[in-house]
Amino acid sequence: MTATSSPSTPAAPVVGVLALQGDVREHLAALTAVGAEARPVRRPEELDGVHGLVLPGGESTTISKLAAAFGLLEPLRARVRDGLPVYGSCAGMIMLADKILDPRSGQETIGGIDMIVRRNAFGRQNESFEAAVELDGVSGGPVHGVFIRAPWVESLGAGATALARHEGHPVAVRQGNLLATAFHPELTGDHRVHALFTEMVRRAD
Repeated sequence: MTATSSPSTPAAPVVGVLALQGDVREHLAALTAVGAEARPVRRPEELDGVHGLVLPGGESTTISKLAAAFGLLEPLRARVRDGLPVYGSCAGMIMLADKILDPRSGQETIGGIDMIVRRNAFGRQNESFEAAVELDGVSGGPVHGVFIRAPWVESLGAGATALARHEGHPVAVRQGNLLATAFHPELTGDHRVHALFTEMVRRAD
């Protein structure tokens, strides 16, 4: 029985956070706050013990190169193909895209969401901003979006759905068991996005 099948997913699912670079501690804390058993993932064999995975914000090129160096890229792609629920924030959104419009040399993605993303689309570090984001599937009013060197979605394929937009661009997307946001909910203390993802993990087939 696979880790992603509903009968084997407990009330407190095990959700890993790819711990190569980025906001790892913040995601671990947010997942724990919404009832998941959160653990860092650094090696391919650690993927076998999780029901879901978070790809944190950070630097997408660095995460891509480290994932390749640690032998994680192909195992991650395989788990995504097998239906593992994965949530990516900011750099994690880029990692889940099937295509990057402006990749750095040698940059690879895990893929899985039929979308094209643009890196640093909202500007560089000094142009970071915060905004209220209306997010489909999350009740209780807008979520507080922290956009730091954030990407946006240039185009979506037929299989992907935009859950939120900012300035006309999709900034939250879902495709099956995959969820991605251009912003960083792990930095706000508002755990509703992590609660949404944890519920996706519980319901995964």
